[in-house]
Amino acid sequence: MKNDYKNDFPILQQKIHGKPLVFLDSAASSQKPHCVIDALVHYYQHDHANIHRGVYELSERATRVYEFARSKIQKFIHAEHAHEIIFLRGTTEAINLVAQSYGRSRFQNGDEIILSEMEHHSNIVPWQMLADQCGIVLRIIPVLDTGELDLFAYEKLFSSRTKMVAITHASNVLGTINPIRDMTKLAHAHHVPVLVDGAQAFPHLPVDVQDLDCDFYTFSSHKAYGPTGVGVLYGKTALLDEMPPWQGGGGMIERVTFAKTTYAKLPCKFEAGTPNIADAIAFAVATDYLATIGMQSVFEHERSLLLYATEQLEKIPELKIIGTAKNKVGVLSFVLADIHPHDIGTVLDHQGIAIRAGHHCTQPLMDRFQIPACVRASFGIYNSKDDVDALIAGLHEVRRIFHV
Repeated sequence: MKNDYKNDFPILQQKIHGKPLVFLDSAASSQKPHCVIDALVHYYQHDHANIHRGVYELSERATRVYEFARSKIQKFIHAEHAHEIIFLRGTTEAINLVAQSYGRSRFQNGDEIILSEMEHHSNIVPWQMLADQCGIVLRIIPVLDTGELDLFAYEKLFSSRTKMVAITHASNVLGTINPIRDMTKLAHAHHVPVLVDGAQAFPHLPVDVQDLDCDFYTFSSHKAYGPTGVGVLYGKTALLDEMPPWQGGGGMIERVTFAKTTYAKLPCKFEAGTPNIADAIAFAVATDYLATIGMQSVFEHERSLLLYATEQLEKIPELKIIGTAKNKVGVLSFVLADIHPHDIGTVLDHQGIAIRAGHHCTQPLMDRFQIPACVRASFGIYNSKDDVDALIAGLHEVRRIFHV
């Protein structure tokens, strides 16, 4: 893998506070390469029209490119059918759709859903809202001190009332990659479907939804070098066919009368209104970019940075890494003495280093580790060992300022 991918990203060619920008917050949102930005500009300059509606050339052209984007993403995650790819605003909306369409139409008072202690709020709050609506009960897989799931506890959580497992593929704080294939196999042995939050895995490692055998898989464009405001819900055809629409409007109907409406087939049934056409097209270009590099190469590059950064961080006195699982994506979270993470983030920002400081939308996980917040450095394909060295130097400056 070449080491100059940073040159593909125009935003990274600038200075912050007079220092070269070191971007270490890809877990929150990755930067965008020239090809993605160019795709957005090209669409609006040459192809824009509403899709699935017009019989004129521009509309037909936009429709072709939009549907081709769907097919590209289908192939990228190895889904069986293109109609199993539903374009939405992102992972959050996808989980809400499943909760409200699949869950609300099937779950009853006392039914149980299995989540984990490491879930992002996006995979907690929609299920809590569903619990308020129909009385379901949330059962929680504990996280071990290493940041790995307690799989023995997971197995014991199943009961005759278990109706769904909703689990993250990779933790946005701990970096832990969960054994989704094995977890899905166990759930299916209990006749329980599995939703996987793939937001933190999809940009960093190969994803094959048929191999994982999950029933739903969700991910966002903006974490995978694509635009904001678009993402995907993958679902198995049989389940999607049975689910009622979540939103109503244009584009998702076959026939409307005041007496009755009949709905369009997949995927249109779940894409009410004018979709985010340009960003879906540019998202597919981002997957082309990743495919050219190769997802295994992406994973290995970020893995090498993770190992190097872990080794360097462990040399800093009073620094504690949160999450030491053996199988991780390129995420490192830590606390340093009693210095507030926001103060660390501010000092690093003045060194040109962008990191995340806070609870990372995982407050139950912060409670589990008995910390209010932590610092997170997360890697992308544009990062290098030089960026890690800059982070380490910045942390020593933090220690100097706060007399640690």
